[in-house]
Amino acid sequence: QVQLVDSGGGLVQPGGSLRLSCAASGRAFSGLHMAWIRQAPGKGREVVAAISSSGVTYYRDAVKGRFTISRDNTKNTVSLLMSSLKPEDTAAYYCAGSSASVYDVLAAMEFSSYPYWGQGTHVTVSS
Repeated sequence: QVQLVDSGGGLVQPGGSLRLSCAASGRAFSGLHMAWIRQAPGKGREVVAAISSSGVTYYRDAVKGRFTISRDNTKNTVSLLMSSLKPEDTAAYYCAGSSASVYDVLAAMEFSSYPYWGQGTHVTVSS
């Protein structure tokens, strides 16, 4: 059993920054591929950033250069640093994980690849 707890959401002004954090328990964190998935009304579920168990990162084009995903295997945590935030970034953000043996760019950027999800944390970008 894998348990994920995400946190750090809140209200931020356009152009501002915010850091989301996710803590994992119940399984060795170093063996998981991790991602941040967001869902906004009318937008569906989309993987915005992912990082493999070996540290390879992937980003959705809309956030590349603005968001940075990182992991700390000594603390069993994954983070998402969001900068230059835009109103269209407003969404519920979920930490997600996968223990799949096969993990490439196609799998990394597909939300259905991740069986383990956190409870979600809301991010609102507004003036």
